[in-house]
Amino acid sequence: MSSDTATDRLPPVSGYDLIGDVHGCAVTLGRLLERMGYHKVGGVYQHDKRRAIFVGDIVDRGPRIREALHLVYDMVEQGKAQMVIGNHEFNAITYCTPGRSGSGRDYLRPHVPRNTRQIAETLEQFANYPQEWSAFIDWFKTLPLFLEIDGGADFSRFRVVHACWDEALIAAHQERYGSGHFDVDFIHASAEPGTLASYTKQRLTGGVDLPLPPGVKIVSNDGYERSAFRTKFWVSRPKTYGELLFQPDPLPEDIAVAPISQEHRQQMVNYGADQPPLFVGHYWLKGKPQPIAPNVACLDYSAVKYGRLVAYRMDGEAHLRAHKYVWEYVDP
Repeated sequence: MSSDTATDRLPPVSGYDLIGDVHGCAVTLGRLLERMGYHKVGGVYQHDKRRAIFVGDIVDRGPRIREALHLVYDMVEQGKAQMVIGNHEFNAITYCTPGRSGSGRDYLRPHVPRNTRQIAETLEQFANYPQEWSAFIDWFKTLPLFLEIDGGADFSRFRVVHACWDEALIAAHQERYGSGHFDVDFIHASAEPGTLASYTKQRLTGGVDLPLPPGVKIVSNDGYERSAFRTKFWVSRPKTYGELLFQPDPLPEDIAVAPISQEHRQQMVNYGADQPPLFVGHYWLKGKPQPIAPNVACLDYSAVKYGRLVAYRMDGEAHLRAHKYVWEYVDP
């Protein structure tokens, strides 16, 4: 698989700094960049020899979403950073995009209380800047769903996606679009259950969710009621749902010890140990950052919940290492 076409137009660098879900923590992001040797030139953070790559979810929840978006956008537009789209950016697109005539949809993402709550802080912080917000929505539409970076002869190829690398879906998407980018038809199709676009968007930006039994709900730490749970996509032979679970909210004990059904096994994804290093966000981890597999790093350590805003300093290694993580704590 070739690298993303947008990557080919950027100047070479000696290393990359992969940065986890920011969620409006702009001040902490500035501190993290400065810790890694980035400095402002003409108001834009940059490094003489390295490039930042954001794994998505700059928007929603946090106190300085507008500032964070400007910071990241400026870096990307100046060629000092790259970014893959997160589920929160994609949700913002569909929340703000009216349905086509005859679709029966006012907006692609319904304006129900749950969806409105998720984007509420973002819309409030842009309430006095509607033209800016419209411009950012247009920018989100230019971001890729995934990146594959070929750093050169002595630099291991690596991959970036917000939640889950599904080889088959990515190959099908790239065959149609040539890269991780998408178009307006993909956006509209993503709102229709059962379409390839819907499946691709959900899998790559939301991961592999498995449903709970009928009538069973989990109330997460952030107050959302969930009828499904997030799963690991890099374990080869899990036996129970508890072994498959990948989220901070636990499963009911009887479900955790139950064997995985054949139906659910068919929905699972396995990112093999022989695959290139992969960087994701999305999963609200806690504790001291470390690889979740020798070739998989999750960079979301709950920054907006007063956790850590985390980066991994990638210098071409095929096996990821704990000492390559850098982080800043988010001040309450």
